[in-house]
Amino acid sequence: MARLWVWLREDIWEIRFRRYVALTLAAALVGLGVWGGMTAAKVDRSCAPGVVQPKDGDECVGVSWTAYAFGRSRFTETVRAINRENHRLAPGSYVTVALLEPFTATDADNLADVLHELQGAYLAQYQANHDTTGLKPKIRLVLANPGATGASWRHTVDQLDRMTKGPDRLRAVTGVGVSTDNNKKAVAELTRRGIPVIGSSITADSLANGQGGKDPFPGLARVSPTNTDEARALASFAKVSAVNAFLVYDRTGDPYTRTLQTSFEKMLRGARSEAQPFTPPADRSKEGSTANVFAQIANILCNTPKTTNTVLFAGRHTQLRQFINALGARGCSDRRFTVLTGDEGSYLAGDKDLDPAALKDPLLTVRYTALAHPDAWPKDGAKTGGSAADAKVLGRLLAGAAREPVGPIGPVALDDGQLIIAYDAMRLAVRGVRGASPTGRIPALADVGLQWPQVKGAQLRVNGASGWICLDVHGNPYDKAVPIVELTHDSRARFVKIAWPDGRPPAAQCLPPS
Repeated sequence: MARLWVWLREDIWEIRFRRYVALTLAAALVGLGVWGGMTAAKVDRSCAPGVVQPKDGDECVGVSWTAYAFGRSRFTETVRAINRENHRLAPGSYVTVALLEPFTATDADNLADVLHELQGAYLAQYQANHDTTGLKPKIRLVLANPGATGASWRHTVDQLDRMTKGPDRLRAVTGVGVSTDNNKKAVAELTRRGIPVIGSSITADSLANGQGGKDPFPGLARVSPTNTDEARALASFAKVSAVNAFLVYDRTGDPYTRTLQTSFEKMLRGARSEAQPFTPPADRSKEGSTANVFAQIANILCNTPKTTNTVLFAGRHTQLRQFINALGARGCSDRRFTVLTGDEGSYLAGDKDLDPAALKDPLLTVRYTALAHPDAWPKDGAKTGGSAADAKVLGRLLAGAAREPVGPIGPVALDDGQLIIAYDAMRLAVRGVRGASPTGRIPALADVGLQWPQVKGAQLRVNGASGWICLDVHGNPYDKAVPIVELTHDSRARFVKIAWPDGRPPAAQCLPPS
């Protein structure tokens, strides 16, 4: 009986023990499964230090301070050059300036723009850090990407804001590029947070201070004329007559096209022909169906009075190219037309989708206002407003950019003006930083944007490669040189003449009037 009791007790204990082990193993397996599921669900969305993929997107956005080129091989050499320059800087000797551009753009024209702006900003950084005068603080350059369309602007702006408060010592943002609604939001938020912004190629009047006497973007400075100033310069050059002109405009519009349209409309008071709208795709780099609309507008143009010979085009470059192709196939091939437009015309040179027949049409001329052109100062006879000597400073930098220590920075192109204007924008940023700290110490963030009203006069202006940069009290360039450029029959950008918003170059003192 005793043996039976011992056997039963041991058997029952072993059963309980085995159950306990089984339950423990089961719990462990469940735990491992949950942990594994959570690990699998937690996707690593980092692309590089400071750069991530948002949960709702597939682009890498944010601020990069390494040799990361946002997956765009054409940027690689310039980004590596920037990284080398940044690593030469001693800790505590520099402030940071961010270049805000759509580094993940997919459109070939936009990517070329970004490359040229990247190269120009870097060359100005290198020049500032290796100036023989030894001026301080030194400049560290980082790349800020809000996404191809700027949709992630808030994420990037938040990151830039944090960089103003830490060891990065961010003191300015330059670039910005295209005048879009998202870029306008980004500039508004940056300046609201007290971060100075220097716009390189933004031209929309709605992205400028001083309209109606108000400054909605405190701390914003620009190196490019507004659309209104470009239109004034174009009018003074071309002697546009309202009775002989015809307007074609983007019906839905963005900041660039809307303000260009408004500027052209002011020139066309008393026009005999009704303006013709078109509606592009939401993404204006896409073809859409506007080519069909332009064929119809070309037909309408053929029915205007014989004296109508000038077409003012307020639209982006893809639609501009489509319109030129339509004019090349117009029924009234015996009539002469000159198309005048803004700086979006700079994308036309080398555009493989331009109809060769339109390019070679002897009765069709296309001219546009450029932000800058390499032939402007060497070939124009203007005595003030800029100089060939100022343009040669950039030329000497470019000569050394094929190899270290300056380069290599990849293939360089100047005809679209983007490299030149980005170089000048970065030089203005450096002027603001160093003007806010004459002792060479790290300036307070709030002091940098306060420098813009004093950038004027013979001693304090920036002698840019694109022309003198003399800012009014709102941060806008006064009577800035506007190169007029013509598209040649072999698809090149030929410099014609420098035009001026005020109809003549500024005086040598370069002081905006009251």
